[in-house]
Amino acid sequence: MRSAIKLFITPVVLLCAGERVEAQAKKVQTAIANKTVTAEAVKTTGAQDRLYWSELLYKMASPVIMNLANGTLKKNMPVEKSPTYSLNAEKVTYLEAVGRTMAGVAPWLALPDDDTKEGKLRALLRNALLKGIANAVDPSNPDYLNFRIEKQPIVDAAYMAQAFLRAPKALWEPLDATTKQRVIEEFKTLRTRTGAYNNWLLFAGVNEVFLLSIGEQPDPARIEFAKRKMLEWYEGDGWYSDGPSFSLDYYNSYVIHPMLVDFLKVLLDKKQVKEEEYTTALNRMVRYAEFLERFIAPDGSYPAFGRSITYRTAAFQALAQAALMDKLPEGVVPAQVRCGLSAVMHRMYDQCNNFDNNGWLVLGFCGHQPMIADYYTSTGSLYMATLGFLPLGLPANHKFWTDAPADWTSKKAWSAQPFKKDYHVEY
Repeated sequence: MRSAIKLFITPVVLLCAGERVEAQAKKVQTAIANKTVTAEAVKTTGAQDRLYWSELLYKMASPVIMNLANGTLKKNMPVEKSPTYSLNAEKVTYLEAVGRTMAGVAPWLALPDDDTKEGKLRALLRNALLKGIANAVDPSNPDYLNFRIEKQPIVDAAYMAQAFLRAPKALWEPLDATTKQRVIEEFKTLRTRTGAYNNWLLFAGVNEVFLLSIGEQPDPARIEFAKRKMLEWYEGDGWYSDGPSFSLDYYNSYVIHPMLVDFLKVLLDKKQVKEEEYTTALNRMVRYAEFLERFIAPDGSYPAFGRSITYRTAAFQALAQAALMDKLPEGVVPAQVRCGLSAVMHRMYDQCNNFDNNGWLVLGFCGHQPMIADYYTSTGSLYMATLGFLPLGLPANHKFWTDAPADWTSKKAWSAQPFKKDYHVEY
């Protein structure tokens, strides 16, 4: 099937000093309409893969970030809901979009500026996001986001917290003192509510360790409860139970492994856990990442099982984070992960119409499939998909991007090539 994906190509005029973010974004969107690249035409060199990833992530994230920067997110973001939706979407969906997008773009935006096309896109997005964060916590701004009522903000504040932990020098330190204090106040209001007895405990814990990381007094009970229950819920061979009952889905990747590793890293840095506790959690994530790499079929498809499959490429966050940390499983080389994830992105975003006419993600897995959306899923929820792009935080001269293309495990297995045998691992 031949199909196309429209990508952001930024003309130099976009980057002239003094232009407003809104005008810049509009020119970028005009440029998209004039450039179409088919999956078949994209070369498989690391440089071309990186260009594809960066332009696709920009396409996905920019409607959220540019609108937030201009105070028009609530005005312009569509609010599509699952047919079984049971929350108050207008109260929670905007923070969902912002927090999840931030967590996905943070490692990329943490890279230093440069004069490449990618570097200019990155700088444009980072500057807009810093402005947007200030708007998000300013009670007088039309895009002031809700942290204070409903339970869902506990979740999406945690993704915002994870973004600050992933890119403190790019996204936290440049904020002005007033904005920082407002963020802190909003996070502390989350303590008035509790959530589900599952991965939500980890969300509450991440919110508290973020406060700890910036010198604020955290709630130690929320931190300790999250740590103890996640350890109790480990099932073995890289898999955690999402609460007392095990579910076979992608929540080990959407939430559990990446957040637990980031959560424990803060506690390790603050000398509140032992090195071996952090190392064990990291090793478990690496083992789980090995499964994710094997899930990628030769054609770039992957199993659509479990709840929340509308989060699309977030299914590979744990593998993406292992690559970002240079902690891939033994026998899995960076190039095979790059090529495998590139194949997923081409399959998911070239061959499925996952964006509406204004560039917003639509409810579904491969195209518009609202009936598969869960009762808590609305437009903002979908921006979890950005979490599959974490290796963009590796510089362009890293071997992840410079090594020659390599086949991933299932492609080797289904083409009569030697491939690594798989065994249960104890951690």
